[in-house]
Amino acid sequence: MNMEKVVFAFFILLALTLNFGFFLGDIDDPSQHHAFELFAALVVSLIATVMKFGDRTPVGSVLLAASLVADLQLLAATVVWAVVTVGFGDTLTPAVTASIVSLSGGALLANVVSVVLLIMETFVARR
Repeated sequence: MNMEKVVFAFFILLALTLNFGFFLGDIDDPSQHHAFELFAALVVSLIATVMKFGDRTPVGSVLLAASLVADLQLLAATVVWAVVTVGFGDTLTPAVTASIVSLSGGALLANVVSVVLLIMETFVARR
């Protein structure tokens, strides 16, 4: 068993599941979406992105691109949350929460693409 691939897959799957956990719930209900979970999804996604820099395969390029998209979406969601709550001192309204959750939904889609590519690459490598 290749431990490097295990750790790589672990972080890709963890990024997906953390993002899914944040995304799940009513889109406009701030009580169902927690800042810590969004922050954890961003940090793990960034770690997964750094791990993808070493892959020189064509699939690795698409994996990196998908990961960068997820990072950008999660970073945007985090910035919106921080600007509204810390910058303006406001509480999250349903409209702002919907924007944050929508941005994390885009990251979720990019994470799904990464996992599908990882699974496809694993099956092709076995043959």
